Amino acid sequence: MNAPYLLLGIVVLPLWIAAGFADYLCHRAARISQNSGTPESVLHLVQLSLVGIPVVAALFLKANAGFFLAAAVAILLHHVTAYIDVRYADSTRKVEPREQMVHSFLELLPITAWLLLAAAEWPQFLALLGLGGETAVFAPQPRTLSGSYAVAIVAAAILFNVLPYLEELLGCIRAARSHKR
Repeated sequence: MNAPYLLLGIVVLPLWIAAGFADYLCHRAARISQNSGTPESVLHLVQLSLVGIPVVAALFLKANAGFFLAAAVAILLHHVTAYIDVRYADSTRKVEPREQMVHSFLELLPITAWLLLAAAEWPQFLALLGLGGETAVFAPQPRTLSGSYAVAIVAAAILFNVLPYLEELLGCIRAARSHKR
């Protein structure tokens, strides 16, 4: 395994999962269910989906020109959604400096992962740009990855990101219902 994949696997993905959980904890501390509520929580799940889908794809598919293009679009949409999220949150509650710092990680780690994959699969990255000697491949290609690593990283993401953000959404929905009574 080459250095970019090692950095992704033992630094970037675990740090990204930790940053996602830290963001959830910031939202709990800010009591978003009592102020910005369900709209902000939905934006968090949209952002999680926009980066989660390419991450899961990268675990099971080769990073080829098609992957790089799709992931770039997902990252761009993630950043647009993050802007909408912060703008909305800032209009309904105080976004603390610690949460802003966590957001820095959540904004840069997708780009970091994309660039490390580009370094690892340089010929296909160049092919996407119409450069190099390789033909761009846009069809999904299965990738062999350690089954135990894939299970561990997906389980960690579910445990520390998916479930907490679903809990956040349910808390916001419950708070909105109790406020209407």
